[in-house]
Amino acid sequence: GLIRQLAVPSPPGLRALPGMAHDIAAGLPKRNADLGGPVPAPWLDRACGLGRELASRPAGLLIHADLHYGNILAGDRLPWLAVDPRPVDGDPAFSIPELMWTRAGELSTDHDVHRLLATLAQAAEVDQEAAHGWTIVRCVDYWLWGLQHGLTIDPARCERVLTALLA
Repeated sequence: GLIRQLAVPSPPGLRALPGMAHDIAAGLPKRNADLGGPVPAPWLDRACGLGRELASRPAGLLIHADLHYGNILAGDRLPWLAVDPRPVDGDPAFSIPELMWTRAGELSTDHDVHRLLATLAQAAEVDQEAAHGWTIVRCVDYWLWGLQHGLTIDPARCERVLTALLA
């Protein structure tokens, strides 16, 4: 519900998600190659295609581009508050993937991954297909970013989510 709450008309001057999506899709193949190809080619191709497709979706809403459980606090005025904002003009479904990969270690089966994605998309009142697409794109992007920065747990979490969504 917090994703839905935050999705208000975007103020002028914010970075637009369509441009970010295009940049992500364009950069994934080289980043994957530079790291020795950890992401399987079919998954990479799917993420690039979805990134290009999602880049064509209209923006116009304020979203929190770094929304994860560590950036959500219980509040008095409202039940939940988002902190450490990274505001972007875009599609609220973009906020779903971080909530997915940060819980990946708790998801025992592929069904659990699909159920969490459906639950988050429904609670946020976002398009299920967009949430699915953004999850694939952002999990591939974050997997590579994590490897580039020496992370070990998060790339494995992203791989776990992608295995369920792309198997």
